[in-house]
Amino acid sequence: MTKTIAEQLASHFVRFNYDEVAPATRTAVKRLLLDYLGVGVAGSQTGSGKIAREFAVSVGGHEQATLLGDGRRVPAMQAALANAISSHSVELDDIDVLALFHFSPPVYSAALATAEQKGRDGRALVAALAAGCEMMERLSKAANNSLRNRAYHTTPTCGIFGATVASGILLNNSEEQIVSSLGLAGAQSGGLMEMYGPSMQKRFNPGPASRSGVTAAAMANLGFTGAATIFEGERGWLKAFTDSNDPAQLTLDLDTPYQLDIEFKPYSCARPIHNAIDCALEIRKEHAPDLNRIKCMTMARHPDWALYHQNAEPQTYHEAQMSLPYSVAVAFTDGQALFPQYNNARLKEPMLLKLSKMLKISLDDTLPRGVSCRLTIEMDDGAKYVSQIDYPKGSVQNSMSDAELRAKFDSLTIPVIGASRSAEAAEMILGIEQCKDISQLMRLLSPEKA
Repeated sequence: MTKTIAEQLASHFVRFNYDEVAPATRTAVKRLLLDYLGVGVAGSQTGSGKIAREFAVSVGGHEQATLLGDGRRVPAMQAALANAISSHSVELDDIDVLALFHFSPPVYSAALATAEQKGRDGRALVAALAAGCEMMERLSKAANNSLRNRAYHTTPTCGIFGATVASGILLNNSEEQIVSSLGLAGAQSGGLMEMYGPSMQKRFNPGPASRSGVTAAAMANLGFTGAATIFEGERGWLKAFTDSNDPAQLTLDLDTPYQLDIEFKPYSCARPIHNAIDCALEIRKEHAPDLNRIKCMTMARHPDWALYHQNAEPQTYHEAQMSLPYSVAVAFTDGQALFPQYNNARLKEPMLLKLSKMLKISLDDTLPRGVSCRLTIEMDDGAKYVSQIDYPKGSVQNSMSDAELRAKFDSLTIPVIGASRSAEAAEMILGIEQCKDISQLMRLLSPEKA
């Protein structure tokens, strides 16, 4: 009898252990662990992160897992929810190549909460993270770009399945239990792209996905059964969430090592804006234009993303992080686009407003990639400067080094937990295989007074 997609995936993932994970994948998920925890600690101190933490505590329950940047312990489901929101709250979390979704908020938040709850070690965590990321990316490849074009947010919609698989591995779920958990994940999958604007809506999306992944895995572990045909069924996930899809991507080459392509963010804004920022930084570095003498600016974008991120007058920092014109302006004025640049107090600065409003966006379908950008600025003396960026800093083709990722981690964690704890945590992450209990790591990621 032919196995369903969920059954084939369960047969694949139930065999995951540290020794079975390819060395390149181990390295990839450990680099992402460093990045995730740094971003999550910083995000825990934002407005959305603080509310998520307080909500998690207010629910009450057994002390199973630690809140990042806080130190208090709450039920694993609530830790997964809050930590996923925190890690998505400063727009510095990782991305994939195809759909620009974020692996770590749903998958890593769920895995760490479950690992802490069950007292699992670093080797088990690495295997779970690898499996969860692979599951999430396989589903995205099967569903996109149709999923995104139907206004679904890939991070939570696919992320819940990655969270479910990662949690299930840490619970030692059987093959049959993994099948059921995938069905239960499908019953809870969701997340809309109607999330831009002045609100915290975008920050929320990965939270329920991570929490529900923990729930699906735990319910299946207790014997609750789910639909084995959740992906390809007549009323299944692919039918419900896409107009066109490629289900073969879900089970392609299951018998060979899976290549995870994880990209990192050096700038605190939506990933498709990073190309535009690099254009501005390149022109700033090479030509140092007098900003008062810029006559006009045009940003050519590929049609895939040209209609996004056009707000030239953001009213909150949440909106500013989704604004290409503001991001280009602040890159010119400050020479960087980190979280401090996206500050409500700066949104009305005359030069930032002037440059933001000046920038015009045009469509160019000859650009080689969906995120490609070409910036042309003209000075009042007729001089023109042009920069085109196809692969922004942090992409696979223009990667961040280990030293750059460590510097990012330090800059995000030291203000919250102090230099000593930050250094100790970073060293433990780099040698996570020697960690006997993930709680040892999580205890370091909060202020000493906590």
